[in-house]
Amino acid sequence: MRNIKYIKEFTKYTTSNIVGMLSVSIYILADIFFISRAMGAYGLAALNFALPAFGFVLGSGLMLGIGGATRYNIKKNQGDHQGANQAFTNTIVLMVGFILFFMICGQFFSESITRALGTDAAIFEMSRTYVQVILLFSPVMMTNMVLGCFIRNDGAPRLAMVAMACNNMMNILLDYVFLIRMELEMFGAAMASGLATFMSLFVFLGYFLMKKNGFRLIRCKLTLESTKRIFGVGLPAFITEISVSVVMVIFNVIILRITGNIGVAAFGVIANILIIVIAIYNGLAGGVQPLISKYYGREEPHLVGLMLRYALVLMTGISTVVYAGIFFGANWIVGIFNSEQNPDFQLLAVSGLRLYFAGIIFVGFNIVLTTYFASIENVRPAHGISLLRGFIVILPMVFLLSHLGGITGVWLSFPLAELLVSGIGGLLYYYFSRRR
Repeated sequence: MRNIKYIKEFTKYTTSNIVGMLSVSIYILADIFFISRAMGAYGLAALNFALPAFGFVLGSGLMLGIGGATRYNIKKNQGDHQGANQAFTNTIVLMVGFILFFMICGQFFSESITRALGTDAAIFEMSRTYVQVILLFSPVMMTNMVLGCFIRNDGAPRLAMVAMACNNMMNILLDYVFLIRMELEMFGAAMASGLATFMSLFVFLGYFLMKKNGFRLIRCKLTLESTKRIFGVGLPAFITEISVSVVMVIFNVIILRITGNIGVAAFGVIANILIIVIAIYNGLAGGVQPLISKYYGREEPHLVGLMLRYALVLMTGISTVVYAGIFFGANWIVGIFNSEQNPDFQLLAVSGLRLYFAGIIFVGFNIVLTTYFASIENVRPAHGISLLRGFIVILPMVFLLSHLGGITGVWLSFPLAELLVSGIGGLLYYYFSRRR
């Protein structure tokens, strides 16, 4: 009977967060669908080169939100309400600094950033437009990410889900209006993503107006120790998001050399669907994080372990269903975005989907395990797994395998890297569990 209680609690938090992240998936699919209809394969390639800028904004918001909210949750469950509110206040102060940085970059350095992302002349202006608009919308985007994390840790995961869903449904509507009806091309796509985020803020505003929030701003100093804790706990989430962006840049450059812009467009479909799958895993990990942090703060290690086991079982089920759908539905999936009926694009994207996603169960394992370590403030293994899968393993792997096997080597580098990291992650979990 006790387990039924914890299963219900686990289900409440994780399903709400997964549904919210699935709504993100729908709007990402809508983005690439409308862009492929409005601008064809070159539009997809331009988006793929520009998306790392969006990843940096998203990753920074997740780092501050998860780092600050985890600290808030632990302090709250230890009865230290002053410390909990200090965690929230310090997170907001750090967020303002990041916002100023991104807005300056968007206003003055969008051309330099776009060149650094590796775009060629044919798609440079489309990519630059997307980068500039997204960076200028960073204040509302980062505020959404931070507030969503705190509200989830404040015991209201369903509200965070509703806010995310409203945001994403508005994005789809604006995509249609700006791209199809008004033909604003890449400027319209970026504006749709930016303006839609105001919907989440309106939902969050209701939470504060009804005075349901357990956290508030207080007068306190931002200390070095507090900053280190927020960054330390949130850094794995940042690395996860940033590594997707960095790997995307490297893959784009390698694929451009091997197959040209058609190959980059094919990778654009693969990379965007990967963002969807990672969003689901992040939804699961973000849903279980408040529970792990709560029971860790209450010093109930058996319940911490129980929540981790539930998360891994659910992750395995999700991975099985997702890969089966991708493997058998690859032709249909790619056909949706192949508005020009390009046979080279179709062939590259279909084979890429089937090979690239062969390792998604290892991706899910690595994300859940990283979140587990971060949720109990054991940051060293969390950082280690994130760095291994984000940079240390995947980058040498793609250079080596692309040299040996061309585009097939590029597709295989991702699952092999995640498999290797998951083995190391399992050993780290065993080592630290024995130490405790």
